[in-house]
Amino acid sequence: MPNQETVDVLVIGSGMGGATFSAGLAPSGAKILILERGERLLDSEAARDARAIFQRGVFRPRESWLDGAGQAFNPGNYYYVGGNTKLYGAVLIRNRAQDFEPISYREGTTTGWPFNYDELEPWYTRAEKLFRVRGAQDFDRTEPRHSAPYPFGPVPDEPAIAKVRERMTRVGLNPFPLPLGLDLDKWLKRAKTPWDAFPDTGCGKMDAESCGVNEALRHPNVELRTNARVERLLVEPDGKRIAGAEVVANGERQKIAARFVVLAAGAVNSAALLLRSREGGLANRSDAVGRHFMNHNCSAVLSIDPVTVNDSIYQKTLGINDFYLDDGKGGPPLGNIQLLGRVTAPILKTSLRLAPEWTLGLMSRRTVDWYAMSEDLPNPESRVTVEGGQIRLDWKRSNWAAHAGLVKAFRERLRAAGYPIVLSQPFDRRTPSHQCGTVRVGLDPSTSPLDPFCRAFDHPNLFVVDASFLPTSAAVNPSLTIAAQALRVADHVAKHDL
Repeated sequence: MPNQETVDVLVIGSGMGGATFSAGLAPSGAKILILERGERLLDSEAARDARAIFQRGVFRPRESWLDGAGQAFNPGNYYYVGGNTKLYGAVLIRNRAQDFEPISYREGTTTGWPFNYDELEPWYTRAEKLFRVRGAQDFDRTEPRHSAPYPFGPVPDEPAIAKVRERMTRVGLNPFPLPLGLDLDKWLKRAKTPWDAFPDTGCGKMDAESCGVNEALRHPNVELRTNARVERLLVEPDGKRIAGAEVVANGERQKIAARFVVLAAGAVNSAALLLRSREGGLANRSDAVGRHFMNHNCSAVLSIDPVTVNDSIYQKTLGINDFYLDDGKGGPPLGNIQLLGRVTAPILKTSLRLAPEWTLGLMSRRTVDWYAMSEDLPNPESRVTVEGGQIRLDWKRSNWAAHAGLVKAFRERLRAAGYPIVLSQPFDRRTPSHQCGTVRVGLDPSTSPLDPFCRAFDHPNLFVVDASFLPTSAAVNPSLTIAAQALRVADHVAKHDL
């Protein structure tokens, strides 16, 4: 591509994978250009307004995808510098060591990873330092080995949540402090709200922008370009290497050449970009690009004690893994439980539109809000495709029996702990509950698009470092695992390619 802009490394997407990779590679001196289709998320009154966020959806994207039946829906994916982490719950937890091995569930067995936990552990430690994680060990029996302690102590329980912790302990559970990327004082100084599902506008949440992008931009060899949407990747005439990308930036179409292209647009959009870049898709010798889409099985669980007031503001400090390695009785695993951010009346009204907000407020004051999460198993028929330029997401939900068992087991413990009313509601496809798996890593190029360092088997200068690479979803939040792998890949590129 003569007379075109040329960079050493073109990073497509500024979410957890792209931002962390850029921060890791920046000290190498390579000329890095980060492209983000959205803009920086600026502070506004809506950023701490639950009605604006949940009822009016002011931060949701203005686009639609098709589901497996061809019906349009509005996805809950966010296009800002920092990607989906701008509104994430800031839970930065490691996969358990067992998650890297095949796991047998009621409905099937996972494939395992092409490397074990110990291979990734040093980069977990580096990622926790980069994202300034608050946490504590020795509370969770499933916690894997750490080579260093958490950088900071845990975010404190509020008094009402300290009592919840005591109630959980009395019924035989082992609550642990959630590892969180959050400066609590800075967050609450802006406004006394939860952070879970509230957008970060530079007010204390450790997200891909505040810790990844901003760290990368401290180096003069890194540039961030916003409002730049990649239309397709370009291939050299021999088809072996990626030449660069065709980009529409601020309404103008241009081509950017690159020695290396790092794709990090999200598990759905990265797969879609590879599929629409060439007939049959790029990096797709295996016919696996877009396949094995996974999205955690998740439910909100509301425990109600009519005689106890929950006056917490943020709430989200506890996790429970007593059902993670087995069902608590020696049977197959069920999943993870953690507190949600405080669910107030304006948030409840999103699902209960006919109920007056004041009655929902009475209910909310006596409710503790939980998040139940179970692994979704890889299935080649659960997939992303592109039809006439539009994304089609045909999610084949799996392992639902385990999730139903998790909700049932936890419901029993909640009632034993003194919550006579327990309600639950599954999350639907509008909520991107940790989408992953569409361009997965593996050892065999006939079954996986990427090698264990996220390099495309078909194109040695193409890497994919977002949640697409995950070969299994595990049953914990994936953000820290994505960050750790991005740092590992950045180190590999710096050592072997630059």
